[in-house]
Amino acid sequence: MIDNIETRDYEGSMGKWTRLIGIIGGVLLWAALAGGGQAAESKVLDGNPGRGGETMDLKPLLSQDRTTVVDFYSPFCPPCVQLAPLMDELAKRKPETAFVKLNINRPQVQGIDWKSPLTQQYHLKSVPYFMIFKPEGKLVAEGPEAQKIIIDWLQKAELLPKSGK
Repeated sequence: MIDNIETRDYEGSMGKWTRLIGIIGGVLLWAALAGGGQAAESKVLDGNPGRGGETMDLKPLLSQDRTTVVDFYSPFCPPCVQLAPLMDELAKRKPETAFVKLNINRPQVQGIDWKSPLTQQYHLKSVPYFMIFKPEGKLVAEGPEAQKIIIDWLQKAELLPKSGK
């Protein structure tokens, strides 16, 4: 608290217009910090919200008319967390591709859940782990091969720097 006799009547000494401009500025600042309205919706589908780690049939998650990328991740995996916003942006830039993320972790497990039913079902040994399916549901790439495709897409979208050769 400022305890200065000359400044105790700060509000009273401000002019009406100065106060109005201060209020408007405060509202605009609040709106900017709050996101200025509705946040942009992610184009990446959460394939198992609230049910992480359970076994899943991928077929219902696959797009019938687009290539589908399935991203197996853990919220405790630093590369997965760093990659998530890039995948969101890539999904916005590649509307011809559907993106689905699947949390491998069961809710009660802290750390990467290598023993979850989902991890066991798909024999995952690393995350992030990608599977890429054609519209007819045929698996065309997974693991390191799919990762190379994703990296290429990210580089072409200028979301990752191109590796020097």
